[in-house]
Amino acid sequence: MEELRTFVIYDIVEDKTRAKIADACLDFGLARVQYSAFAGALNRNRREELFLRLRDLLGDEVGKVLLQPVCEKDVTQMLLHENERPPEEET
Repeated sequence: MEELRTFVIYDIVEDKTRAKIADACLDFGLARVQYSAFAGALNRNRREELFLRLRDLLGDEVGKVLLQPVCEKDVTQMLLHENERPPEEET
């Protein structure tokens, strides 16, 4: 079964639930790409399993969870600009 790059993006008000969602993404082997965004390769069954888990974790709380598979062709065309924080000077 083919694995596709999968992005999980969420906007959740409650801190405790937001942390549980992040932990679930990590449990599925996804890597954090932003504060509320994770990415990694998952096959269809794992995507469905993760989505059901995230939906259950959100429950009736206010929030959104998007799970988006992306084909390899689109991944190769992805554009990214990132400025990293400079290392803090030692005092």
